[in-house]
Amino acid sequence: MKSLEIVGFKRANLGKTDAKALRLDSQVPCVLYGGKDTVHFSVPAILFRELLYTPEAHIVDLNVEGTLYRAVVQDAQFHPVNEMLLHVDFLEIEDGKEVKMDIPIKYVGVSPGVLAGGRLVSTLRKLKVKANAENLPDYVEVDISGMELGKSIKVSAVATKNFAILTNPLAPIASIAIPRALKGELAAGK
Repeated sequence: MKSLEIVGFKRANLGKTDAKALRLDSQVPCVLYGGKDTVHFSVPAILFRELLYTPEAHIVDLNVEGTLYRAVVQDAQFHPVNEMLLHVDFLEIEDGKEVKMDIPIKYVGVSPGVLAGGRLVSTLRKLKVKANAENLPDYVEVDISGMELGKSIKVSAVATKNFAILTNPLAPIASIAIPRALKGELAAGK
């Protein structure tokens, strides 16, 4: 799995007023949970571009004033109107301890339904996965080579190696939609 380094600065004062002052200074208040101590720090907002605004999943190497932590993003809060990043929660990774994380889906294979004129409709973009940090995949492969027109693939059909999928096994990942023109041709042919 890809890793990304983020440099942060400890916060002396906590609270709403100080968090607002940090945001006005283009800093994002952050918290690191899961370790021996809870660490409150701030990070320049520009450093989150490669972490939050891409479909990939990353392990974060946090450098908070010289102290290094390995973590994953647990939660990111955005402003409801202007989409400004308000707060980020990190979860520290410990050796031997399992981590829950959203991992992106990658489709492999060629669907006969798409070749016949159907359209692949993706319902889920990520799956919630539980695994040790060293076993977390970059992406979850979903084989669509057996999908015909009008068929869908569910989470239960995904093969796992060193991780467990926590997403509902009955949830559809993708389906092959039949376009209107093709529905007319199929109806006329019957």
